[in-house]
Amino acid sequence: MKDDLQFTWELSGSGWATYRIADGMSERKDTVSYCTNALSDLLYAVAGLYETDAVQRVSFDLEPVEVRWRLRRHEANVEITISQFPDVSESWNAPDDQGIPCWSSTQPRSSLGHVVMEAAETVLRLHGEAGYRKRWVQHDFPSAALDNLRQSHQRDDECPHDRCRVEPDS
Repeated sequence: MKDDLQFTWELSGSGWATYRIADGMSERKDTVSYCTNALSDLLYAVAGLYETDAVQRVSFDLEPVEVRWRLRRHEANVEITISQFPDVSESWNAPDDQGIPCWSSTQPRSSLGHVVMEAAETVLRLHGEAGYRKRWVQHDFPSAALDNLRQSHQRDDECPHDRCRVEPDS
């Protein structure tokens, strides 16, 4: 396991976003639909890893394919497994093992929290809340989900990035 995780989220058209996740060994890239509140779901799932739940799941609709992320926390690390299902209308509640594994990596939770948070902040900087809503169509920018992840990351991780450090009150 190396701490070399990269993640991007880009609005790629009206109601579409493309994410890329890479760990130095391999990468996965998918274009997801607005049929789910995808970025919000991902932010809340990653933030959930800071709470008591050791496993989080996020499903993305690729119309008709479903891509499901399974995030399993093991102490300070997270096992990320991405599986693909042929038809979201049939697989939405199917067990994880019915999917075809297509990418996996184990990374520090702090790295996952940081790169997902940064990707969402980049989307907000580029488009603003109104621009996000116009491009994503069905959902507003997930400000509450981003704030939740940011607070958890700053509170619990010893992130080496200066902008993540919380200064003690004077």
